[in-house]
Amino acid sequence: MAIHNDIGKKGELIARQYLESKGYVILETNYRLRKAEVDLIVTNKDYLVVVEVKTRSQGFLKSLSHTITPSKINLLIRAANYYVQSRKIHKEVRFDIVSVIIEGEVHTIDHLIDSFYHF
Repeated sequence: MAIHNDIGKKGELIARQYLESKGYVILETNYRLRKAEVDLIVTNKDYLVVVEVKTRSQGFLKSLSHTITPSKINLLIRAANYYVQSRKIHKEVRFDIVSVIIEGEVHTIDHLIDSFYHF
């Protein structure tokens, strides 16, 4: 597996642990629908949350609002719509980005809630 894939998987694990520590329940990891892949689908008492995890190594300065493209947003929305309809979920859906910056053995997390409103 390529190094960037290893970093990405490590970031997803860190993001899952972070969200669980905040009271979220993990429903799906790496949920796929055609061309779309949703890193995490989680829930809390109020929302179903579709989470895009962005993992970077040290020195990467790009802001969260520049890490996701309009086409990726459209894919996430389609996947979320299908997920909600197929499982008959009756919660409001929210889209978050969790950024994980890994610097050696240390990592930092930035959780952007309702991320699509920041574009």
